[in-house]
Amino acid sequence: MSIIVRADAQALAETFAEHFEAAAKDAIAARGTFTCALTGGSAARELYPRLVEADVDWTRVQLYFGDERAVPPWHRESNFFLAESTFLVPAGVPPGNVHRMEAERGLEKAARDYEAQLPALDLVHLGVGPDGHVCSLFPGHPLLEERVGRVGALDDAPKPPRARLTLTLPALAEAGALWFLVLGAAKAEAARAALTDVASTLPAARAHRAAHQSRWYLDAAAAAP
Repeated sequence: MSIIVRADAQALAETFAEHFEAAAKDAIAARGTFTCALTGGSAARELYPRLVEADVDWTRVQLYFGDERAVPPWHRESNFFLAESTFLVPAGVPPGNVHRMEAERGLEKAARDYEAQLPALDLVHLGVGPDGHVCSLFPGHPLLEERVGRVGALDDAPKPPRARLTLTLPALAEAGALWFLVLGAAKAEAARAALTDVASTLPAARAHRAAHQSRWYLDAAAAAP
C-alpha cells in the first residue's frame, strides 16, 4: 500500500498522470498491452483531463469501466460520457479500445455480456464516495457478498440513477492494482476508516483489504485527520 497526498486537485492530477503513464508503459513493455477500468464522479472530472497529455501509446491500452448507470452513452449521468468528453476523445484513444458498459440495454444481460469480455485488469481506478462506496458497491448492499460473478446489476442504488452495472469485489480482488482517488473533506472520514479500521465494512475498506496492491491518491482536504 502507498498513500500519495498533494495540496490540491491540480497537483494530485499531475502526480496521478505521471504514475498512470509509468504503469501503462511498464505493462506494455512486459505484455504488449495495458488494461484499466475507469471510474466516474468528481475524481474523474478533476483528474482525467490531465491524462490527455500523458505519453501513452493508446493503441496498446484497453479501457473498461468500474460501473455505469442505466442511461444512454450521451447522458450527463453516464460515466462513459464523462470519460469520453474529458479524456478519451481529446487523448485520441481508439474507440475500439474503449469497452462501454451498455447498462441501458437490460441490466442482467448487460452484466453477463460485460463479464464475458472483461479480462483480468492491470489497474482499476476507484473513486470513493462520502459513504465509502466504490464503483456502485454501496454500504450494506447484497452485491457486496457476491463471491463469483465479476459484474453485478442493481436497480436499487441509494442515489439516482438507481439502475446500474458494477464490478464486484471478486473483480477488484483479481486486478493487479487498485488506485483510490479521493478529493475533498466530505470523503476524509471514509478514507480514514478504510485505511485505518481493520474491521470496517465500508466497500472502500473491503476493496482495499482484498487488493493485490492498493494506492491512495488524496488531496489535502481528504487526507485531513
